[in-house]
Amino acid sequence: MSQTKTPQGFYKPLAIGAPEPYRQLPVSLERMIHFIPPHIEKIRSKIGDMIPKVDVILGNLEDAIPADEKENARAGFIEIGENNEFGNTGLWTRVNCLNSPWFLDDVTEIVSKIGNKLDVIMLPKVEGPWDIHYLDQLLAQLEARHEIKKPILIHAILETAEGVNNVEDIASASPRMHGMSLGPADLAASRGMKTTRVGGGHPFYGVLEDADGDKERTLYQQDLWHYTIAKMVDACMGNSIKPFYGPFGDFSDSDACRAQFRNAFLQGCLGTWSLHPSQITLAKEVFSPNVDEVLFAKRILEAMPDGTGAVMLDGKMQDDATWKQAKVIVDLAKIVATKDPEMAKAYEM
Repeated sequence: MSQTKTPQGFYKPLAIGAPEPYRQLPVSLERMIHFIPPHIEKIRSKIGDMIPKVDVILGNLEDAIPADEKENARAGFIEIGENNEFGNTGLWTRVNCLNSPWFLDDVTEIVSKIGNKLDVIMLPKVEGPWDIHYLDQLLAQLEARHEIKKPILIHAILETAEGVNNVEDIASASPRMHGMSLGPADLAASRGMKTTRVGGGHPFYGVLEDADGDKERTLYQQDLWHYTIAKMVDACMGNSIKPFYGPFGDFSDSDACRAQFRNAFLQGCLGTWSLHPSQITLAKEVFSPNVDEVLFAKRILEAMPDGTGAVMLDGKMQDDATWKQAKVIVDLAKIVATKDPEMAKAYEM
């Protein structure tokens, strides 16, 4: 017997009085999800200046918050929501994991106090669709009780081997699903991977070039996360939700961070996490489409207004497949242009 909801049931509010679920995700720019520790007053005092500089502000309540500061972090995030207007900058929180002593109060208190400002709840260590179903139902009940006007979305972190196994079911679990992020540190531990790095490559993971006499052989470093990112991107895009790269922990190595972000962007990720102010600039650089590619993509769309047929541009054939690729790039550039005047000028939009 199928355990999948009917199409009519899938989009039905899960509590009387809860808002109608989205049938299509809102269009928003999310090149970086900027993590802040809300228990630190100095950080809270800078939020007003930070809002126009980032695409998403996320109040982190989980990892990196000491146990004796969990409640202060929650209260600090609520204060941030109450005291600021966010405009087209997203307001998210990463709550504590489902089996923690803080999860229930995280969700109930935040929704009751700032539910009408909150866009997304990031849920850690999602293992399967059952985790999404629980939060989905809970949010509907809280939305109904507190008269929340729009549905609060769920963003899952993929950071266990079981979660990777169930990634497609997680992606399709609810109309609340916003997207997923790769959680490389916890995933490495779950898999028994022999690395202590948070994202990025490893000098021992590579392919050795062929032997050539006594010449020293070069080891070409490979991407530890290529398979998982590809699997996550397919699951997300196949269900019309958004894939994201997660954290890159070495703040001192901007070149490696840029390379990892670029790999994820090319594979289909729409954004990444920024854990340090320096990574905001990197994320804007990498997850905004390249200017030359945008200008060429615009030429393809202009040459094929209805997306059919084939044309030659600069000696290269363009057809309906490259038209679709061009449209992805131009559509993203249009979103970037709405928030970034300098990029709008460069894109000639």
